Amino acid sequence: MRIDLHTHSTESDGTDTPAELVACALAAGLDVIALTDHDTTAGWDEAADAVAGTRLRVVPGAELSCACPDGNGRAVTVHLLAYLFDPASHALVVEQARLRAQRRDRLRQMAVRMADDGFPVDPDELMAGLPPDSPGGRPHLARALVRADMAGSVDEAFARYLGSGGRYYLPRTDTPVLRAIEMIREAGGATVLAHPFARARGPVINAEMVGELAAHGLTGVEVDHPDQDEPTRAQLRGLAAELDLVPTGSSDYHGTNKTIRIGQETTAPESLERLAAKCTGSRIFGHSF
Repeated sequence: MRIDLHTHSTESDGTDTPAELVACALAAGLDVIALTDHDTTAGWDEAADAVAGTRLRVVPGAELSCACPDGNGRAVTVHLLAYLFDPASHALVVEQARLRAQRRDRLRQMAVRMADDGFPVDPDELMAGLPPDSPGGRPHLARALVRADMAGSVDEAFARYLGSGGRYYLPRTDTPVLRAIEMIREAGGATVLAHPFARARGPVINAEMVGELAAHGLTGVEVDHPDQDEPTRAQLRGLAAELDLVPTGSSDYHGTNKTIRIGQETTAPESLERLAAKCTGSRIFGHSF
């Protein structure tokens, strides 16, 4: 059984609609995927409809950007994959709405700055092209720069203009990580720390901080991820065993925004079973095995 527990659609910063994502997963021979758009559950219904009558199952989820101490006296951004939670949980609905509004405002401000500096970017056109409930994000602006021949790829747009510390980068206020873990647990879901030691992405937390998150209810860690090399994966496997965390593997698929293939990394069936056994907030879409 092939399981990919980290994918994105056009409801956040992917390039496939939820239905197209289902079709892509089927074509790739996958049995289960998780839809984990940033700060939104807007794609859940379309994914549930698309998977009906197929052999694929879809785990409904989301990816949450969180602020976390790194264990060395600084604060860094960490990402939580949240699975099988109740999307109507009041605290979660309020916080995700705040995050989406912040992301959209941040995206507009960055586009306005670039337009004011002469870049061929239309902030109004950019924002009008987003789905109504999409959080929006830097990949949307990066694709606009690629279309305007200001960058050869999304990665180049980030490296030249949009990355942290760059001229057009703007910070955001993320959810405190312990609060995010608590909200998902109260909503009947499970949390997995996404690409926790992917140092190429920027500063990361240390192993001791992962232990603190586990003590506060973190369910698992994403071990097999394209941005983590084998020594890092081995370290995370050992940490997961030591802390009784569920180890997962995922592609972090974004469609054409990245070169990563859907299903490039996968999760063991027993890990999905362990995650699902802890959840009461929602159900897996699709047929039963």
